[in-house]
Amino acid sequence: MNIGATLARNARRIPDKIAIHFREKSYTYDRLNREVNRLAHGLIAEGVRKGDKVALMMKNSDLYMVVFYAIMKVGAVAVPVNFRLTSKEVGYILDNSDTSVVFFDDEYAEIIKNATDGNDTILSSISVGSQALTGHKNIDEVMTNNESEPAVDVKESDDAEILYTSGTTGLPKGAVFDHHRVLHVALNVSIVLKMNPEDTLLHIAPLFHSAQLNLFMISGTYLGCTQVIQESFDPEETFKAIERHKISLFFAVPTMYNFLLQVPDKEKYDLSSVQRCGYGAAPMPVALLEKAMNLFGTDQFYNMCGLTEGGPGGIILLPSEHKEKLGAGGKAMLNTEVRVISDSGEDIQPGEVGEMIIRGETVMKGYYKKPEETKKALRDCWLYTGDLATIDEDGYITLVDRKKDMIISGGENVYSTEVEQVLYKHPELLEAAVIGLPDEVWGEKVAAVVVPKPGAQLDHEEIKSFCRKELAGYKVPRTIFEYKEIPRNASGKILKYKLREELKAAKS
Repeated sequence: MNIGATLARNARRIPDKIAIHFREKSYTYDRLNREVNRLAHGLIAEGVRKGDKVALMMKNSDLYMVVFYAIMKVGAVAVPVNFRLTSKEVGYILDNSDTSVVFFDDEYAEIIKNATDGNDTILSSISVGSQALTGHKNIDEVMTNNESEPAVDVKESDDAEILYTSGTTGLPKGAVFDHHRVLHVALNVSIVLKMNPEDTLLHIAPLFHSAQLNLFMISGTYLGCTQVIQESFDPEETFKAIERHKISLFFAVPTMYNFLLQVPDKEKYDLSSVQRCGYGAAPMPVALLEKAMNLFGTDQFYNMCGLTEGGPGGIILLPSEHKEKLGAGGKAMLNTEVRVISDSGEDIQPGEVGEMIIRGETVMKGYYKKPEETKKALRDCWLYTGDLATIDEDGYITLVDRKKDMIISGGENVYSTEVEQVLYKHPELLEAAVIGLPDEVWGEKVAAVVVPKPGAQLDHEEIKSFCRKELAGYKVPRTIFEYKEIPRNASGKILKYKLREELKAAKS
């Protein structure tokens, strides 16, 4: 089995079922598969061969699925690109991945032009928009009339994706996955989330992100679900889509849930079709999670706590476990083993902090063209995640920080997630991020970057007093910075290294 074959199978099995809705367009599984095959033959005509790298710098759309599955059917390797990156950052990914063909939305034409300037490996740059752009081909030119299945022998062991890490600590690295690994991601999440062909899924997070792509789009296609695609996240449009299409399952990062909760008159929308909700990619404050449960009228929330290199995969907190373990990350995902170890490699005891490591069928093969980084990350079949975690007496794991984000103040370890959980309880704060800044006396000091709710006037000393009610003195932010918006990547993850760079020279 390979990823492209799952679509072809459903085109034969359920040809007339709606596969995707995008804007006012709908595709049955038969039509979607025929469109994919037309483009697959076009890629072959463009010179794309098995193992070649094909990049997608596109927002969510029907064509995103068409392009992705065409890449799978010709045995090429998909390289999803964050559409919010600069031309320099895009150029790095295209060069590092040895991309030969890149698909892009019209609005990114200038970025692609600058990113590919001087790159001799790029054979074609193809716009998926309606315009004819000078120097680029259009997808309509590449499409053929051949709707048959491409005669390419794609095996499970063939590479399928290079997923670039979000770069929260520096330059992104390309995690390589074959069809076998990605299909196991789909299998695992389908079983655990009780996904079934009757589900209608909603895609609001970007499809270039491993969670939305592998956990949901590929799983939904594998099962034969109907999938509703939003070009980009808009809170009110999300509510309208849920009401119109009777969405039963969707995934969102904590920031998205936060914005959904800010929508005025949100009670007017019929959200009763929602049966299950996934969240992850960043820590979810308990206070925010409880409000989200009330909004959707269900406690069937899944905390999907993993990382790109895991497929994504790692640990999961099931709905039945939320009542007793609310705020925890969970236990190992299906078909996955997880440990939390000390620096000496021993399993930690409850109350201690160690590094979470995982192994299983979904873990990446390695980092593309980075053998040294691969050796550091993959040791004796275990993936060393760089995530610091605790484990309780019942075996539930809770992430507390990234190794590089842990703050050491006066010899004491401060975990930013713990401080952020308290800040999110403050009634006047919309968002918060905690970082360490250099300090002559303490080595590092705890600093908080906060975004006030609309119209709120913040009293920084009052915020510190609020924190002291729940945190030891050394954990309370010594300095508070107000931002209009916290820098994040398109996956919703806070770019703490950027905050540190911006604020390291700031005075308290």
